[in-house]
Amino acid sequence: MEPVVPTADLVGRSPGQLMWRRFKRDRAGVVSAVIVVFFFLVAIAAPLISKLYGKNPTETYGLDDNGLLNQFGYPVAPNGGISGRFWFGLEPTLGRDVLTQLVYGIRTSLLIAAIATLLCVVTGVLIGVTAGYLGGRTDYFLGRFIDLLLAFPQQLSFVAFTPVVYSMFVSPEKETPTYLRVITLILVLWVLGWMGIARLLRGQVLSLREREFVEAARVTGASPWRIITKELLPNLWTPILVQTTLMLPALVTAEAGLSFIGVGIVEPTPDWGRMFANGAKYYESDITYIFFPGLAMIVFVVAFNLLGDSVRDAFDPRTKR
Repeated sequence: MEPVVPTADLVGRSPGQLMWRRFKRDRAGVVSAVIVVFFFLVAIAAPLISKLYGKNPTETYGLDDNGLLNQFGYPVAPNGGISGRFWFGLEPTLGRDVLTQLVYGIRTSLLIAAIATLLCVVTGVLIGVTAGYLGGRTDYFLGRFIDLLLAFPQQLSFVAFTPVVYSMFVSPEKETPTYLRVITLILVLWVLGWMGIARLLRGQVLSLREREFVEAARVTGASPWRIITKELLPNLWTPILVQTTLMLPALVTAEAGLSFIGVGIVEPTPDWGRMFANGAKYYESDITYIFFPGLAMIVFVVAFNLLGDSVRDAFDPRTKR
């Protein structure tokens, strides 16, 4: 009689566990996730970093210490003034610390883009799922409304509408407060940014609502709310997460672009876009100042895009890059 070989119990895994297992096998996705988390931690811990580092983003060290800038306003030390005292160097003309400016600039840009992305995703899900599930006139009118907003050139609309919103709350001869600029940027990015995900989800719901499991839920008497939350939304997480990972870096660059041309965040509030605007004036004589914010922006956008690809592949292993 042959001996009985004990076998390990088979353990079932949920779709979430399978997704997490596939994601952990993707080295590019894991590295991208670590980089993205690092940027968010830097943004959250900006005051702590500034305290430990012993510098702040608004103090003009170069003007207070005569030995840091030359007569033309550029750092005396090589490589933009990089030293043990100023790790990323000094800003030309004003002599502010580049490291703390970058840390607080990332904080400002990520705050605005993250809130705008959240609002865009929530709005896109609500309108897209509603239009796709209800169909008929509701789908028609919501579809035409989405088409109307998509007809506006996004970047030009950002530039055109932002000053208009400012003027609704503050007269042109008065300075617009920083908090109002932040709120305005979030509103503009939100109002003009949710249509893409709404149209995508509408198409997904139109195909899902005719599937057998949805019909079975209707036959059993399930309410529309239960069908949407229990049957449709679980099948929409992949496009929602992928679109979110693509939307956030796009809104970060959009916010930086608005600040670059002067209609977003302005001095003295630190901002990623403002650093690019200042670096554009100094790059011929001191390219170091724009090097660090430029490198940080490239790394952040590439990491987020790779993370989106990895999340998509983890949810749907049939996709091929």
